Amino acid sequence: MELLQLKYFQTVARTEHMTKAAQELRIAQPALSVTIARLEEELGVPLFDRIGRQIRLNVFGKAFLKKVDIALGALEDGKREIADLAGLERGSVLLATTTLNRVSELLAPFLSLYPHISFRITQATTDELKVQLLEKGEIDFCLATSSIDRPGICNLPLLTEEIVLAVPSTHRLADRQRIHLSEVATDPFISLKPGYSFREITDDFCRAAGFIPNIVCEGDEPAAISGLVRAGLGVAFIPIAAKKELPPLTLLHIEEPVCQWTPHLVWHEKHYLSLAAQTFREFVVQHYALGIIT
Repeated sequence: MELLQLKYFQTVARTEHMTKAAQELRIAQPALSVTIARLEEELGVPLFDRIGRQIRLNVFGKAFLKKVDIALGALEDGKREIADLAGLERGSVLLATTTLNRVSELLAPFLSLYPHISFRITQATTDELKVQLLEKGEIDFCLATSSIDRPGICNLPLLTEEIVLAVPSTHRLADRQRIHLSEVATDPFISLKPGYSFREITDDFCRAAGFIPNIVCEGDEPAAISGLVRAGLGVAFIPIAAKKELPPLTLLHIEEPVCQWTPHLVWHEKHYLSLAAQTFREFVVQHYALGIIT
């Protein structure tokens, strides 16, 4: 059994699509199929159920994948530990987040202090996807919308932020500073797509106010959502800190229910954190403790 076989299997298991996996690995699809077939022959069991041209990870494959993830994760930890011995300047930080604006706020001051540390950033729509990446050892940290209660998961609360309602400048409530959320129960809403953690949070706010929002547009670009608000299509929730990244908007504070969130920096206690990753975590702690991000 070769290391390359395990890496190929891990990719095929994640995509459950031989052609996509081959494209990602940059090898020919027939060669990948042969590699997986030889691995199955060596193990003595099929790892995938094949239905026509579709493949699905079966019970043997799922059991084997858990061990492969552990083995490859341990090897990756070993590589990074060796890199640490060569000095901080060769370190890297692996991070998952939903939106990039919060990361950019951290990277500029951090990289000014540690210009030789590199980053690899992955976008993931939900906290569940981020935790899966943590548990597989594919990332060092994720930025989550709230604390994650899972064995082995460590949570560092960042700054609690108010979530406000952006409305068109011509909106009937535009001259107000504060509202009850129930006052816009019949308004059209512009929102992130289902599956985004921020969408789940804001839907909960609406339920607490006694209504289900009338979503007229769903997207995945915060900047585009703010543009549609200015165009008059509807209203939208935004974290107040995001206003720095967006063109001027008419923002209303929500008195009832209390609308806020506390993002968390999250990592797995059993996974090795490189010297670079530890330095980044300490920087984040100090950055928020000093109130630099508001």
